[in-house]
Amino acid sequence: MTRVTTTWTTHETTSAALGALATEGATGALSGERGIVYLSAGRVVHVESAFTPDLGALLIRSGAVPPDGWWDAVDRGGTQHRVGHRLVDSGRLTAGALEVCHLGALFDAAYFVLAHDARAQRFRPGAVHWLGAVRSVAVDVVVRESGRRRALLDRIWPDPAIDTVPLTRVPGTDTAELPVRRGRTLTQVDGVRTAAEIASALACRTYHTLVELRRLAADGLVRAAPPAVPPPHPGPDPSAVVWDDPDTTLLRRLRDALEAL
Repeated sequence: MTRVTTTWTTHETTSAALGALATEGATGALSGERGIVYLSAGRVVHVESAFTPDLGALLIRSGAVPPDGWWDAVDRGGTQHRVGHRLVDSGRLTAGALEVCHLGALFDAAYFVLAHDARAQRFRPGAVHWLGAVRSVAVDVVVRESGRRRALLDRIWPDPAIDTVPLTRVPGTDTAELPVRRGRTLTQVDGVRTAAEIASALACRTYHTLVELRRLAADGLVRAAPPAVPPPHPGPDPSAVVWDDPDTTLLRRLRDALEAL
């Protein structure tokens, strides 16, 4: 079987599948249980996960790019896989700022895809992310960094559920002496938001938010929220979804619907 020319499914772990694809110099998208990794010539160029805010959300929430500037770049550059280039060429973002934000989003998403190294699901050769090439990273660097982050977080608080479930404050606890960043993070804990949603609200990288949330858990200030009553027809488990790259036409339709609301 020639993996680089045929869509295939696998029983390998995500890191093992990535290692094989890197050796082959493959280009395409590897879907896992918690996200999707995009490769170009065997190197990682983008990673997406439902457990982290996407690059657009971070750029907009931080004020680096106005919403109309982001969507203009998606409209004009999405089908050509040049959204990043459009942001730079239009003068809305410097190349250096785009690279820093992109790498931060890449490593944040890679933590969820790789740190617990679940089974890879399928590889689609030739698939290209609509953002376009910004900066590539060697597969072994991404895998090693994801493992390093997991080890650090586990030393702070060994329960990884904190990373993905809605969180609530522990009543009756004293929060007066918290460092500023930890205090800001705690203000966003409301019994509904997950770590990714808290990171998005703070316009902060997810990993930095995870560090503060695990410290808050270790201090006995936050815990997993009680499970909500399931709906009559529950949707799919996000951890079981096969992640595909979104169509830019669909993104525009979602944007138009949100603006209409």
